[in-house]
Amino acid sequence: MAIRIFTTGGTIDKVYFDARSEYEVGEPTISGILRACGVTAEYRVETLLRKDSLDMTDEDRRFVADRVATCGEPRVLITHGTDTMVETALALRGLAGRTIVLVGSLSPAVFRHTDAEFNIGFAFAAVQTLPEGVWLAMNGRIFEPERVVKNREANRFESTG
Repeated sequence: MAIRIFTTGGTIDKVYFDARSEYEVGEPTISGILRACGVTAEYRVETLLRKDSLDMTDEDRRFVADRVATCGEPRVLITHGTDTMVETALALRGLAGRTIVLVGSLSPAVFRHTDAEFNIGFAFAAVQTLPEGVWLAMNGRIFEPERVVKNREANRFESTG
């Protein structure tokens, strides 16, 4: 069972540029993380976007949904920025025959102390075991997109019911 991984950017792929004193979305990090962790399950990575999720548009979400709908794999993992991850997950509802898991991180994967590696491993396991539907995998928990919010003050995702 191959897993399709789509990358869209977000904090998980951000890198810091000293000369500009700001972060920008860099190359996707998930392939390196999965290799370093010794993942042996079959997967394919495709970069769809390299955007901060705050810059994603409804057109971007339709593009992501179209790629998910037309890919050959029924299990799909999407790396995504955390600020609008819920909106994208909601836009993916209704894609029958798919298990779709969105994952991101609250700090860049290149940081020494980051939740990126844990979140990716957790999401990779989740996409293999969850039933059909759209899910978010963050902070060691699985969330339904209709019942989750990002608590910016606590820097975590929380269930709303």
